[in-house]
Amino acid sequence: MTLKERLQAETTAAMRSGDSLRRDVLRMASNAMYMLEKRQGRPLTDDEELQVVSREVKTRRESVEAFRAAGREDLATKEEAEIAILQVYLPEALSEDELSALVEEAILATGAGSSRDLGRVMGWLAPRTRGRADGRHVSELVAQALARADLAAHDEAAPHPDHETERR
Repeated sequence: MTLKERLQAETTAAMRSGDSLRRDVLRMASNAMYMLEKRQGRPLTDDEELQVVSREVKTRRESVEAFRAAGREDLATKEEAEIAILQVYLPEALSEDELSALVEEAILATGAGSSRDLGRVMGWLAPRTRGRADGRHVSELVAQALARADLAAHDEAAPHPDHETERR
């Protein structure tokens, strides 16, 4: 059963049980998949279906931040409830330790040595973390790791002032 079929079946179940919030959220996700299918002119792959749900969650997270900034806690709470409904359909999120290990593996696999290699590392990581970690958070971790690697390389290359020889 594809994710799209599962969403449709659970939308029907939510309609029968009278759970209007769940019904509406699942309908929005199904409609987003339908619109993408129409735009592409072909059925979505499993990965694309996951991307749609992941994008819906990301949109709602951004809405939560905006509502909280505007002092609309009621709307922020509703968006968080929608996120909880959608997250059931996403793969289990990566822990910080798993994410850090993946970042280190990506840096080694791509041979990245400075912050200029961020794009290459993110290109390697993106398919492995999609739907399982927030892209912005992953990017921050990669940037920090590359900055540390860049500093370490810089420290090794630059002579230490205590060890300089006098020039005359």
